[in-house]
Amino acid sequence: MNTTTATPLIEKTARAPKAELHIHIEGSLEPELIFALAERNGIKLAYDSIDALRAAYAFTDLQSFLDIYYAGASVLLHEQDFYDMTMAYVERCLADNVIHSEIFFDPQTHTERGVPIATVVAGIDRALADAEKRGMSSKLILCFLRHLSEEDALATFEEALPLFEQYKHRLIGVGLDSSERGHPPSKFERVFAQARALGLKLVAHAGEEGPPSYIYEALDLLKVDRVDHGVRSIEDPALVTRLADTRVALTVCPLSNLKLCVFDDMTKHTLKDLLDRGVAVTVNSDDPAYFGGYVNANYFATIDALKLNDAEVYTIIRNSFEASFVTPEERSELIAKLDAHWHPSGPH
Repeated sequence: MNTTTATPLIEKTARAPKAELHIHIEGSLEPELIFALAERNGIKLAYDSIDALRAAYAFTDLQSFLDIYYAGASVLLHEQDFYDMTMAYVERCLADNVIHSEIFFDPQTHTERGVPIATVVAGIDRALADAEKRGMSSKLILCFLRHLSEEDALATFEEALPLFEQYKHRLIGVGLDSSERGHPPSKFERVFAQARALGLKLVAHAGEEGPPSYIYEALDLLKVDRVDHGVRSIEDPALVTRLADTRVALTVCPLSNLKLCVFDDMTKHTLKDLLDRGVAVTVNSDDPAYFGGYVNANYFATIDALKLNDAEVYTIIRNSFEASFVTPEERSELIAKLDAHWHPSGPH
């Protein structure tokens, strides 16, 4: 963030190879691109200017954010739109030295507007294939919208089945996002069981606005490999111990938590407490166009507010590689790149 003092640790972090494990691709749509796509597709927006749209980003909770998020996504109609959106995110990753990203997309946001899932995935995948040529690897995770029914999620999963085969190099898992309150993970037990039976990776948003019990449900009923957010786990010491012992990673999104008033001040964020207790926390951007920062900005704000030291930042970055859904060989290569940057003279 531009308010952060450029300390040696901030500069070292900025240049460090990193992974991002919690990014909603629709949430990377900047106002300028929303307007450009609206014009290209002949869509009339409810805002007269880019500035008016940006001003509408002053939301105060998850639901008011989601309302504008879905309005922004309405400009995405064609494969090229999804390509352009994804390439804009890739450019941000390359600028922030993100060398691996595991990206969420919300097919139901598009299918309910008549856009086939195949169109969505084709555009995103084409951009990520281009990103690979520039040194950035990636995976794709299909997320179900939890405010909709499980029947809707099951139908979406069935429609996507051929894509899991066609894009098996990239489309490797399912997730659960959108309005958390009143929509516990248990609501989606059947669709996650189907995904698990296919050998897909499983993640779910839990413990952002929802209680620690939602994290238990994600672990015990959905059997997730990672928990997205999970910051409210700190309220349950037994849960924190379990997360630390099992090394189930939390994909934490500090600026998102601040913007959505999960915490009213970054100095009150639980990330460092969780790290101190041995939980595998990671730092991610969530919906960066809406929450005021991509990966580096999230690291900078966290380092600044929580007074993280060199070893703590290294651990968080390493956690993001350890928790990524790559082969053991790929993981070793990614961590070797981090180590070469962080410890140029060899391990200390």
